[in-house]
Amino acid sequence: MLLKSQEHLSVLKVIIITALLIIFTSSLSVSTDVDDSLAYIWPLPAQFSSGNDTLSVDPALCLSVSGKGSGLKIVEEAFERYKAIIFEHEVEGVNSHSVFNNFRKRRSRGFDIGTLKIVVHSDNEELQLGVDESYTLLVAKNEGLSIIGEATIEANTVYGALRGLETFSQLCSFDYDTKSVLVYKAPWYIQDKPRFAFRGLLIDTSRHYLPVDVIKQIIESMSYAKLNVLHWHIIDEQSFPLEVPTYPNLWKGAYSKWERYTVEDAHEIVSFAKMRGINVMAEVDVPGHAESWGAGYPNLWPSPSCREPLDVSKNFTFEVISGILSDLRKIFPFELFHLGGDEVNTDCWSSTPHVKKWLRDHKLTAKEAYQYFVLTAQKIAISKNWTPVNWEETFNSFASNLNPRTVVHNWLGGGVCPKAVAKGFRCIYSNQGFWYLDHLDVPWDEVYTAEPLEGISDPSNQELVLGGEVCMWGETADTSDIHQTIWPRAAAAA
Repeated sequence: MLLKSQEHLSVLKVIIITALLIIFTSSLSVSTDVDDSLAYIWPLPAQFSSGNDTLSVDPALCLSVSGKGSGLKIVEEAFERYKAIIFEHEVEGVNSHSVFNNFRKRRSRGFDIGTLKIVVHSDNEELQLGVDESYTLLVAKNEGLSIIGEATIEANTVYGALRGLETFSQLCSFDYDTKSVLVYKAPWYIQDKPRFAFRGLLIDTSRHYLPVDVIKQIIESMSYAKLNVLHWHIIDEQSFPLEVPTYPNLWKGAYSKWERYTVEDAHEIVSFAKMRGINVMAEVDVPGHAESWGAGYPNLWPSPSCREPLDVSKNFTFEVISGILSDLRKIFPFELFHLGGDEVNTDCWSSTPHVKKWLRDHKLTAKEAYQYFVLTAQKIAISKNWTPVNWEETFNSFASNLNPRTVVHNWLGGGVCPKAVAKGFRCIYSNQGFWYLDHLDVPWDEVYTAEPLEGISDPSNQELVLGGEVCMWGETADTSDIHQTIWPRAAAAA
């Protein structure tokens, strides 16, 4: 089973890399031959230099870890994963030799690279927004004259080391003539760090349920493009697939008893992601997009014929939200939590007698009740030590009353992040015209050229843009096609 999983992930990486090769070569004429010795590093490092040497890599590549972080499992397990990818053509395993090796022409002097040295300066493996992901990578021939040779990754944190491992794996190419792994254009000297702290991908498990193994495959593929936040839009009006121990009837809103995530499933996904340097930002969208909640607790609906937004007039509604957030806080350590707040049609409140009376008693319009609901949910999230993220409608409707800690998530169009940062809010860019992956008519080059800092020239305001996120909404994508719908355009954004 493990072998099948590893094979599947290898296929995923081949799909992504092949797609990126198409992007790189799409501007070439049909008759132009692609140089096999070219190295394709994605995303392009911040600084790098290369040469003209070709180095061979030993299939028995060893790992040497030093520094304060030398005892952390994250690096050792990542090395084994990448080793399996780099030497995927060693059919009997990277530590064994097939019978055909006796017929291969091995260089008598051995291999140029026999050890990958990783230096990690910190033993802190906490993964939060803005964690240091920088690294330095040197790949050079060790001729015995220099104290630095072979392949060395130096990073301040284990997560920088993970990014360096990804880059090293991209430098390694399988040569089908010699049946060996080579590094072209050496020596390589790379100094790299991310442009943005937040580089996200949204998946939607309400419109179509995604098995845990598929979510893991998506997370694995994200690491290939150095994306670092999985935005898990868990729940919506169609289904409520997640177990909430405090309110156990909520997941009666799942499509079926087989299409559910237990608390243990969610823990497993978060742990799997952390081992790849990826945070999981959960989303519970309120007060709209919540019809499925009432399958387990009908009192959350304003009425049987008016099922969303959630009933703003009942304390029970906010007790349930508090219970959900308390339970999820035990699962999701990431400091950001997405509260949604988009596409709220308040007509239902105005037409339901008891809610209408509550609005009148509290001297609120339906629009003001929408603000009340969002701000109350924010207070609950902040009381759980979370930073609230809300879709841009909340900013567009009542920016002056949002909690100052709010992260505004742009999606409707351009120009929102400039307005948000001008008022001191942080912003995430997901302009649907470019970065909604379910919009199949958006070509990769427009995904590539979309700019999160568009219209923001002041450096201090630019720093308030956390980054960007591509969104794979689930109305028209399920297990059968989600990978090929995410890639390669997600890599263009990355």
